[in-house]
Amino acid sequence: MLGMEQDITTVLNLIARTQPQPGCRKVIGIVGPPGSGKSTLAAAFVDRLNRTGHASAMLVPMDGFHMDNDSLDRAGLRAVKGAPETFEVAAFVATLRALRPEGATGTFPVFDRTRDCTVPDAQQVTPEVDTLVVEGNYLLLEQAPWDDVGRMLDASVALTPSLAVLQERLVARWLSYGLSPEIAEQKAGQNDLPNARRVLQESSQATLTLTQGTTDIDSQ
Repeated sequence: MLGMEQDITTVLNLIARTQPQPGCRKVIGIVGPPGSGKSTLAAAFVDRLNRTGHASAMLVPMDGFHMDNDSLDRAGLRAVKGAPETFEVAAFVATLRALRPEGATGTFPVFDRTRDCTVPDAQQVTPEVDTLVVEGNYLLLEQAPWDDVGRMLDASVALTPSLAVLQERLVARWLSYGLSPEIAEQKAGQNDLPNARRVLQESSQATLTLTQGTTDIDSQ
């Protein structure tokens, strides 16, 4: 718990000293491979920002832009759901671009894990929101069109646990859904871990890197 508190404080300090582009909201990216804990961390410091009154922050998860299952089936991509090519990247970029201006209003979808589908227009950004916290695996991926996302971030935080730690967490996640140990290992090894390697190896440098409770601030 102490490590989480330290990470939250470090990220809040980064946000406080980050300046947005003129006429725009502050946009902070939280990136990491599946199982890295980025969703938990992002939700925690968005809550902290809003409770302390230092900002009016909104969490915008990348997962809301999953392609629907019918589209994945037609493209033959259902087995690799969660890989970069299984997201509606153009819609994600367009949504961030529309929400970025100061005072802009709009909606964005969220992913319902229970129903395994996206829910359109599930969350609304109101004019008083001054900080968007964008969370996802591929925000800093160095390939088009994902690189358009990175260019809209005023600062970014990367979570980079080891592959061994990620494998343990991912298998535990699948077990929590009621799968057998064999199937859980298979799902983690065949899809999640290849995606994790891609995030760790093909993403650009974040402003701040967090590795299992330690922090390393990029000098650039």
